[in-house]
Amino acid sequence: MVKPKKVELHVCHMKRQSAFVASQFELMSCWAAITSYSPHCSSLNFQKQTSDPSKITTPQKLHNVLVCYPRPSSSSPSQLSLSSSHSIHQIHQPTVSMLPKLSKCFSFTASRDWLYRHLFASAGLRSVATDLGEGTTMHCWVPKLPKPCKPSLVLVHGFGANAMWQYGEHVRHFTGNFNVYVPDLVFFGESFTSRSERSESFQAKCLVKMMEAHGVQRMSLVGISYGGFVGYSVGAQFPEVVEKLVLCCAGVCLEEVDMANGLFRVSSLDEASNILLPQTPDKLRELMKLSFVRPARGVPTWFLQDFIEVMCTDYIEEKRELLESILKGRQLSDLPKIQLPTLIIWGEQDQIFPLELGHRLKGHIGENSQMVVIKNAGHAVNLEKPKEFGKHLKAFLIDNNITKSCPTSPLGSEENIHF
Repeated sequence: MVKPKKVELHVCHMKRQSAFVASQFELMSCWAAITSYSPHCSSLNFQKQTSDPSKITTPQKLHNVLVCYPRPSSSSPSQLSLSSSHSIHQIHQPTVSMLPKLSKCFSFTASRDWLYRHLFASAGLRSVATDLGEGTTMHCWVPKLPKPCKPSLVLVHGFGANAMWQYGEHVRHFTGNFNVYVPDLVFFGESFTSRSERSESFQAKCLVKMMEAHGVQRMSLVGISYGGFVGYSVGAQFPEVVEKLVLCCAGVCLEEVDMANGLFRVSSLDEASNILLPQTPDKLRELMKLSFVRPARGVPTWFLQDFIEVMCTDYIEEKRELLESILKGRQLSDLPKIQLPTLIIWGEQDQIFPLELGHRLKGHIGENSQMVVIKNAGHAVNLEKPKEFGKHLKAFLIDNNITKSCPTSPLGSEENIHF
């Protein structure tokens, strides 16, 4: 058997995008450039140019070498190199029609997911599943070598893509100052339970129990959207565990009557579930329009379908029950008040949890809270305005009196954190 020749293609710098589909679409453009040179690829996988993973810390630094094993052909080039000076638009235009067929050979979304796994590993994290007992397992990205001199920071995701996608642009900014933990909530990613509980209170208990299993007794916590519901519940049930709390676009103060009163863009829980748990490209487009001020346009249907198949098909009914749990019978008068230092971040044009809910939350917590409204941003503010989001996190979370006790860390100072 003739061993196929490797065709090494230097892919263009992948710029960070504000929306997850925008990021995916750019990756698709890079793949289009590749297929214009090698349309007969039977398998595709990434290999980094450097042997030192610590040097690959951002998508911008991934000057990837894509290794493609084509079928034997006398016309196959032995090596092709695309420098960053080449225009992707000039290269990929003739081969756009090939991409739907190419998508049947491999998944763009799965490739992007692999990239995030590599970035998290390069940031000093490792993937761990913890058995909490009673049929519950919780997955989390944890420090490979946690340092006792550093405080702990927990980044909790919302609905949508997995935790890596929601914090991929931010985790590297905090690993120098914190032991960073990025969990999958129950029924997301690799976490699950056989129990019937669906409340954010149960999610909070599982989160705290998992952190205790990793030896963490005190933490700061950032919660995005549904992750904010869970974060608030952690603060209410276990105030001694939480040092600082960040709630981002988390409609914790919503009431069931708000839907009937027209506060939301949807009129029923079923309609909300169909959008937040999209099973068709049209519903995913609708979610994008509600999540971003400037959603990606022109994304092909087959590309959205690929995203749905990889990210949106697990535990659908259980997630519907999670949504029902946070809305059914909810009243602000039943929400316990917390006394923790809290930062509230909101996108000015949030169409999923309108800004009114942010002001309502600020009033409910009171003087221990501060609120930041980011302009020209929607519900996915962490993706749409990552630099502003990151700067506000830094200003609130970084405390020199805590982090200065780790002199051996090259990133253990504010000067080394840039957005």
